[in-house]
Amino acid sequence: MLRQYELVERVKAYDPDADEALLNRAYVYTVQKHGSQKRASGDPYFSHPVEVAGLMTDLKLDQETIVTALLHDTVEDTLATIEDIEKNFGPDVAKLVDGVTKLSKIEQLAENERVAENLRKFFLAMSEDIRVLLVKLGDRLHNMRTLHFIKSPEKRKRIARETMDIYAPLAERVGMYEYMREMQLLAFEQLEPEAYATITGRLEQIRSSEGGQVDAIALKIKQALAAAGMKVEVWGREKHPYSIWKKMAERHVSFEQITDIMAFRVLAESVGDCYSALGVLHQAWQFVPGRFKDYISTPKTNGYRSLHTSLIFENSMRVEVQIRTREMHRLNEFGLAAHWAYKQGDKPDGQVGWLRDLIEIVDSSHDAEELLEHTRLAIYQDRIFAFTPKGALFQLPKGATPVDFAFAVHTDLGAHTVGAKINGRHMPLRTPLNNGDVVEIIKGANAEPQLSWLAFVVTGKARASIRRSVRAKERAEVVTIGRELFNQIAERLPAKVGKKAIASAAERLDLEDEEDLMYAIGAAKVDDREVMEALVPGSTVDLPDEPTQARAISIKGLTPGMGFTLAECCHPVPGDRIVGLRRKGEGVEVHAIDCMELANGVDADWIDLSWGERSQGAVGRLRVVLYHRLGTLAEMAGIFAKNRANVITLEQTELDDPFHTYEVDMEVQDLAHLTRIVSALRASDAVAEAERI
Repeated sequence: MLRQYELVERVKAYDPDADEALLNRAYVYTVQKHGSQKRASGDPYFSHPVEVAGLMTDLKLDQETIVTALLHDTVEDTLATIEDIEKNFGPDVAKLVDGVTKLSKIEQLAENERVAENLRKFFLAMSEDIRVLLVKLGDRLHNMRTLHFIKSPEKRKRIARETMDIYAPLAERVGMYEYMREMQLLAFEQLEPEAYATITGRLEQIRSSEGGQVDAIALKIKQALAAAGMKVEVWGREKHPYSIWKKMAERHVSFEQITDIMAFRVLAESVGDCYSALGVLHQAWQFVPGRFKDYISTPKTNGYRSLHTSLIFENSMRVEVQIRTREMHRLNEFGLAAHWAYKQGDKPDGQVGWLRDLIEIVDSSHDAEELLEHTRLAIYQDRIFAFTPKGALFQLPKGATPVDFAFAVHTDLGAHTVGAKINGRHMPLRTPLNNGDVVEIIKGANAEPQLSWLAFVVTGKARASIRRSVRAKERAEVVTIGRELFNQIAERLPAKVGKKAIASAAERLDLEDEEDLMYAIGAAKVDDREVMEALVPGSTVDLPDEPTQARAISIKGLTPGMGFTLAECCHPVPGDRIVGLRRKGEGVEVHAIDCMELANGVDADWIDLSWGERSQGAVGRLRVVLYHRLGTLAEMAGIFAKNRANVITLEQTELDDPFHTYEVDMEVQDLAHLTRIVSALRASDAVAEAERI
């Protein structure tokens, strides 16, 4: 563990103007506050924040970040408060500590909820100050280094999985490759211990059997470049064990079939020397087609710049070579953290493009699961490059389509997309883009995102935006139905209701406002009696119990007391010829005689059944295809209302302009009632098709 004077000396070494008193106060404060607390390793707890602060000094970060690292667990794990931090160390440090603390308060939540909420708070905190992420990444890296001290295998795996799914990709997205590689290696050891042991063992065998082969190849590369008059540094290493395992899994190959296990780095004096070195190496050894990548002219989203190529060395051995300048190497290994070094006058505000996209995804996501899905899409995946007609460059995941491209350019452009040209040719919107494609998006003034796009878009931003738009449209349509049904309910009340009564009714039902009330009615979240009572308290006292009357289903042919259910597959209604299926230990399931499920063959006893004399209130299901025009949904709702059909659920199942398809479950009296409704729907100009399911 770093001693107090050692930590201060580290900071002063790269920032002579650092406030030594501030650093000393923070060190003493964390030691005092954590007191006798112990870690799983048995070490004093304060050793952890001190080591995290040491990691921040390796990155040469400013003194506020070092102090934040020292204090990052005090509010969470001691009696200290944010107010105490602000009083002793100032508002800037307090804000940073608060940001890191918020990320740590959700460890007790359920798995997906916790991970998703972690992401949400991460991105919101990062949007204000990227140093919050840098400290949190240092915190996670040190925790991973000591993970083996935790006794519970389940807890170790949970932490390792979270590291692999979130923290390592985020380290990669801000260009901190050293952190990313070490996190992946430590997580890999916990998640796949057998694979980890096998691959590291094989790498050790290669090292011992082939001796100094890596050094020998590095020397030959350096000699070839020196002969061309170039002054370079060259070194090599075996590929990362997790990287090898990932390639084995993706390519479905064995360890022996991985050809490019060795990787070499060449540090040149200038950008021009990088390209010159590439030419020399391609002349000296054959390069592998399709394996060359120029990240100098087109850097990665995180700012990573380098030339990558694969060479076929002696004995058909493939090796990967990365060529970059020394400055590129510094920025590549520590990424955004390198920009925060004390000597950088203009510090970035963290609002890089991918982070803005993540913030938008947070705002668009419907629930924890959806947020997690969209965010993983945004922080994973290999990239391709595509251009606008004016030459603007956009990076997208492999498999991205023109719709993904449109949303990457601007959310509004994506929402109004109607077509696309790829390299000057009209192409379907589902066409996957290739590296270097020029994409022109064709807009429509009244266009809107289509539900069918979700079948082919691959970016989290596109999926989140489409789902948000479709949900808003569906909500508006359900609200329209709710208003129709509300008017019917209001007619049955003893008095007219105005805006004030509607607002009061929404409040009584724990709903936000009038629109929320109409949506609840349209979506069958509240029944008629609840709405009537909320509008005019006491108005339902003398009413008969409608739900019981409406659902008075009786079946003949059953043993007295035997339970039954109406089958969900065919939704039989009084008037249908019915049959019962009885399985051992279960009640009887009632089917229409022409149900397709019966034709498939069933392992059950068949019982001949018929409807009771006064059966009514069964649920019928319809499939209705509406024309996509203003008012068609309201007209359908009007038909249901005129025929006194109580809608239970309404779900939009397809959206394929100019048609919208819905499945509707409704209470009907009998088959004749259902048939009249279908006939009325088919007679309407708003309806393209209507059929019973």
